[in-house]
Amino acid sequence: MGLNALLDTHVFVWCLTAPERLSQAARDAIYDPHTTLWLSSATAWELATKYRLGKLPQAAVLLEEFERHASSLEAELLVMGHRHAIKAGLFGVNHKDPFDRMLAAQAQCEELTLISCDETFKQFDIRLLW
Repeated sequence: MGLNALLDTHVFVWCLTAPERLSQAARDAIYDPHTTLWLSSATAWELATKYRLGKLPQAAVLLEEFERHASSLEAELLVMGHRHAIKAGLFGVNHKDPFDRMLAAQAQCEELTLISCDETFKQFDIRLLW
């Protein structure tokens, strides 16, 4: 049985646009056929928000075919649910980014390892890989 891993938004983007930016450990996990990859609807929300605000204009192509891109990575889609929302809202850490809070909540609730280079996730009680 392999790893169950949730992709952080930047990891999803880098998989598709700049795989050389991924760490070797991240690449190994992502492309291991025994790893089950998950992609959160929070990632779609974050990409759409950043695109709308003009912070990530290149996200348009990712948003237009979000499901196809997820499928190309053989990633399962993880929908945000009320358990995730409650956990994200109740985390007792001083981290204001709602996307990060949701990803951390989903990783914890679903017992997934979060693949991310973002050091701020160390505040949460989750498994990280980078």
